Amino acid sequence: MPAVTVMFATYNEPRWLEWVLWGYTTQTSKDFEVIVVDDGSREDTREVIDRLRPQMNYPLRHFWQADEGYQKCKGMNRGILLARSDYLIFTDGDCIPHPQFVARHLALRERGRYLTGGYCKLPLALSQAITREDILAGRATDYAWLAANGLERHTLKLRLQNETLRSLFNTLTPVKPRLHGHNASVWKDDVIRVNGWDERMQYGGQDLELGERLVNAGVRGKTIRYSAICVHLEHKRGYMKPEMREKNDAIRAQTRRERASWTPYGIDLHKDEDNRVE
Repeated sequence: MPAVTVMFATYNEPRWLEWVLWGYTTQTSKDFEVIVVDDGSREDTREVIDRLRPQMNYPLRHFWQADEGYQKCKGMNRGILLARSDYLIFTDGDCIPHPQFVARHLALRERGRYLTGGYCKLPLALSQAITREDILAGRATDYAWLAANGLERHTLKLRLQNETLRSLFNTLTPVKPRLHGHNASVWKDDVIRVNGWDERMQYGGQDLELGERLVNAGVRGKTIRYSAICVHLEHKRGYMKPEMREKNDAIRAQTRRERASWTPYGIDLHKDEDNRVE
């Protein structure tokens, strides 16, 4: 059993997916598996995964579900049931991990907490300029290289090299811990205890709502935004619709109002299904 399952959704972004998968070959910790939760992508996504799987130095698993619109929450819940580890890292299919990404999540995990890490958002031109060689050489997550190639954000997250300073900044940051789907980790049994992601929700705040239910269940957030970092590749988001955000905001408001720690629209819906992964 691996120490952790890294899990993320993808949808018709095979180039970004390939870059992310190469990013996980650079990890200093090798004790993990990756599950790609495929929310109905075309065949070219499967082809990328099948081509790369023999080249990866970690178990690469692929779960596909039919395209029924934005259904990430449904896919993530089914992925959780397939995870072989008792600890989960949630990220996104457009986020290249720093080489110590997995190691820091593992080192900083603790019972009764979920972890929320940091990210550096890249402009589109820089995102498109990154190559496989840049990822394997560590340049794609190196602040000096990124700044020299178009990154204008003066983020400290990638600049801090000393773990003592990272811990200090994690403690001093005024940003309250919230579960962000691009960089978070949690014990699998805690996620199952709140019944996972709420499948009524589509794009916009669905990760925050999961975090709020975890807090209501007694699982507090812990900020590691200066310790566990990923870089976010920019791309268009054709699935974003205002009505999605409005519906999600209403669900989140109900969760906060009722201090809910459970959703009936979660993992339990799939426990008797044939959840198969390649």
